[in-house]
Amino acid sequence: MITRVTDLRPLTPPAGEVPIEPEPAVARRLVDEPRRALHPAWIVAGVGFVALLGAAAFRSVPSVLIEPLHDEFGWSHATISAAVSLNMLLYGLISPFAAALMDRFGIRRVVCAALVLIAAGAGLTVFMTQSWQLLMTWGLLVGIGVGSMSMPFVATITGRWFVRSRGLVTGILTAAGATGQLVFLPLVSMLAHDHGWRLPSVIVAAVALAVVPLVWLFVRDYPSDAGVRAYGAEPGSDVGVRQPVAGGAGRALRVLATAARRPGFWLLAGGFAVCGASTNGLVGTHFVTAAHDHGMPPTTAAGLLALVGVFDVVGTIASGWLSDRVDPRYLLLGYYSLRGLSLLILPSLLGPHTQPSMWVFIIFYGLDWIATVPPTVLLCRELFGADGPIAFGWVFAAHQVGAAIAATGAGFIRDLNGSYDLAWYLAGGLCGAAALMSILIRRPRRSLEGFA
Repeated sequence: MITRVTDLRPLTPPAGEVPIEPEPAVARRLVDEPRRALHPAWIVAGVGFVALLGAAAFRSVPSVLIEPLHDEFGWSHATISAAVSLNMLLYGLISPFAAALMDRFGIRRVVCAALVLIAAGAGLTVFMTQSWQLLMTWGLLVGIGVGSMSMPFVATITGRWFVRSRGLVTGILTAAGATGQLVFLPLVSMLAHDHGWRLPSVIVAAVALAVVPLVWLFVRDYPSDAGVRAYGAEPGSDVGVRQPVAGGAGRALRVLATAARRPGFWLLAGGFAVCGASTNGLVGTHFVTAAHDHGMPPTTAAGLLALVGVFDVVGTIASGWLSDRVDPRYLLLGYYSLRGLSLLILPSLLGPHTQPSMWVFIIFYGLDWIATVPPTVLLCRELFGADGPIAFGWVFAAHQVGAAIAATGAGFIRDLNGSYDLAWYLAGGLCGAAALMSILIRRPRRSLEGFA
């Protein structure tokens, strides 16, 4: 006969022994967590750093293929540049939708799909014979791919995996995305010059595919998936805990509609549009040409631009560290004000030779290049909560729109006046306006208490 056991209470211990209550699995896991040699958040951040560094390299390729493609196919510079412009535009516009899809389907799936798109776009270029195929590959496929791994990807990782050191990690990951493009530019240019434009395309495809298993094996969507809390999260905190999210890409539009009702969103977007105009759009696109107008060899000017990227690593990481300790509005006020002053004096520094004053500008401007990102990400998180990464995606889209307008406008000013001087002065004035917009942002009262 089988006896059914209905009393699940612990058995009475022998006399003289203290009964031991069974330890819940979750509690045991959280107790053991501090003993880990390395919190999984740092592994996720490390893989994200590699992916962002690769995405920056992928974005740098099309701009150095203009002349090789023109020489081989006879396509006009305007036609080839259209693919570069489409890539740049999608890099910004895809961002908020990618952030929403990461909430819906997970970081791993979205990033792996993006890497496959980049590999397909870069690899298929070696077979192209028509200019429209360039638009479809480097423009559309690669643009969507790198757009899915842009700055909102940084906001998603840091928002889910970090509470402590969130600003510092934001700075480190931002440095990978912003600096990689400038650092890899000379390398890609050398490969294209020595071995033809197809080799860089094949290398991009191979590297993108090689990163896919790295992301799939080591990245988890939420800390709760790995059985841990977010780095620095207090017991009971809901940061990093998987929660059901509905909507997908449609959620990006709903977040935009909600965020657009708040003045803080427009102040952030306006300031970040100026950021894009005064970095990628103006300096990143036209510095080499402007320096050459003053007699400087293009190779020297390109080397100076790459050096900006090197110093940007230090500046952006330091900005992330400061964002954990200083009111981010004051940081933005300082960054935009100092950048505006440096652009106002740049025309007087350009010349055929690199003078000490130019080295000072390169170092100073490099430290400020994209230091605006960590405090902007933090403000989006404070103002919009769980929707912060998606809201930042729209703010970043404004950054790219500002960059595109500045790239076109500065070229028009150069054609009209024969110099870029007016473009530098306008950018300096706009940076002053961005500084004013930043200080006008009203932070939630609970956020102000952290800096009291």
